[in-house]
Amino acid sequence: MADDAELIGRSRSRPEAFTGIFDRHAPHIHRYLARRLGDQSADDLVGEVFLVAFRRRDGYDRTRPDARPWLYGIATNLVAQHRRDEARDFRLRTSIAPSADVINHADQVATDLSASALRDTLQSALAELNSGDRDVLLLVAQEELTYEQVAAALEIPVGTVRSRLHRARIAVRAALGGSNPLTVFEEGVRHG
Repeated sequence: MADDAELIGRSRSRPEAFTGIFDRHAPHIHRYLARRLGDQSADDLVGEVFLVAFRRRDGYDRTRPDARPWLYGIATNLVAQHRRDEARDFRLRTSIAPSADVINHADQVATDLSASALRDTLQSALAELNSGDRDVLLLVAQEELTYEQVAAALEIPVGTVRSRLHRARIAVRAALGGSNPLTVFEEGVRHG
């Protein structure tokens, strides 16, 4: 079976060969995007990840047999862009939205009841992290990438991965009252 570098190389002359990369890695990338943005956004963005990868395939480092870190890097960049777009849209909507007093009370109650305390606390802790630390933590905890794979995905040194992960773990552990962030994170993902 051809490794990813071989498939990407073949796709330069036979573009249809790139479907092998999609077939191998789309489920992983979709899962990562869904955990970061929700299923609907993941459905929208997974194709975009592979479209970007296809367009950039000539620049792929073919000494790397596994394209997953490269694809996670593309996905992480698209997540950041998606979040910037959402924030801009939110600011626009709130500038023309009704005041907080007019918001439907039943909707607020339903929202409050459906959210678990653990998930809320965890999401709050993750939101407080700077984006670099959060990206590293999520790639290690959710996607189970090695430090080297995270470094390749984010195009940063392995030492930076270690320091960002260390900072993220300390911050999340403090927000969770001293609990292990990876254990609580995994529980929040299973129950969320």
